[in-house]
Amino acid sequence: MARSANCDKNATILLFASFVNPLGRTCRSEKTMNKASLLSLAVLTAVCGPTLQAQQLSGAGATFPAPLYQRWAVEYNKQVPAIQVNYQSVGSGAGVKNFLQGVVDFGASDAAMTDEEMAKSPRGAVLVPATAGSVVLAYNLEGVTGLKLSRAAMAGIFLGTITNWNDPAIVSANPGVPLPDRPINVAYRSDGSGTTFVFTQHLAAISPEFDEEVGFDKSVSFPVGVGGKGNEGVTALIKQMPGTIGYIEFGYAEQNKLSVASLENKSGNFVAPTPASGAAALASVELPENLRVWPVDPEAPEAYPITTFSWLLLYTKYEDADKLRALKDFVTYGLTEGQDFAIELGYIPLPEAVVARANAALGTIE
Repeated sequence: MARSANCDKNATILLFASFVNPLGRTCRSEKTMNKASLLSLAVLTAVCGPTLQAQQLSGAGATFPAPLYQRWAVEYNKQVPAIQVNYQSVGSGAGVKNFLQGVVDFGASDAAMTDEEMAKSPRGAVLVPATAGSVVLAYNLEGVTGLKLSRAAMAGIFLGTITNWNDPAIVSANPGVPLPDRPINVAYRSDGSGTTFVFTQHLAAISPEFDEEVGFDKSVSFPVGVGGKGNEGVTALIKQMPGTIGYIEFGYAEQNKLSVASLENKSGNFVAPTPASGAAALASVELPENLRVWPVDPEAPEAYPITTFSWLLLYTKYEDADKLRALKDFVTYGLTEGQDFAIELGYIPLPEAVVARANAALGTIE
């Protein structure tokens, strides 16, 4: 594309007025300018380089980060109207399947992908940590707030060995709380789910009995309860059935005003899910070379015990150069400006060190 005769003049004006990234998004705040600088390309190149072509990007996968990714799509489109991003909340299992079949431009999973799954992708696969959040135990129990669940009680509920709300294993951790004499209804994910993977991975780590009888995976056979599809489905079951408890991503509980339990962590403390307690859990692990890690049972006294990264699944190679440029720009937006929506929607902003590693991984696709 030929450069404009006024390129140098325009670049000078824009250099003082605002930072323009390589794909046409203008970032006016100092905070955003610092984030946008992660693109590591010169302002002059930004001004004189080609603009994005109209594109539609399709993604599918985890329900866990869906509200955040869908918010990114809306806000990004306001800045780049030519690019429309459609993210379908279908679950991590379906997301990996769609990605491997090549029917989407990107996938998403809280369980990331195994080496075996990545090897099956004919176009390669790159894991990019894009957000993080906590898996919570939300419950519907009138008159009961501030519920605490020990490690033994949590495992017992999902093993079906603790079946009543006034079981001694629950009462002992909740002195003075009016726990009713009524059955516990359990809700779990019926579909292949990264949320299930993260939740059962933790239970298997803290309960040998759970590990032996149920184990952990994106889909397991719980010995008790009813299933709902997606975080949305489990949330609906909890809201509709008094006496129900189920595991969902924290943001779904927040948006639906559901009570959540404080869980006993490895240090023996009962910790509520907050951005700070989630960040403490994330800080307990370092990202390895493949960027795939979970804080399965963090030791920090202030750490919430069930917290995870969530990954975008990208191909190593894209045949359409314009689509590649659009996808990189959208993901860069999510890793930088998009992180500002995390706390509002119930997620944990990525640490800057993780953002840097994620951007480096993004830079490897071509």
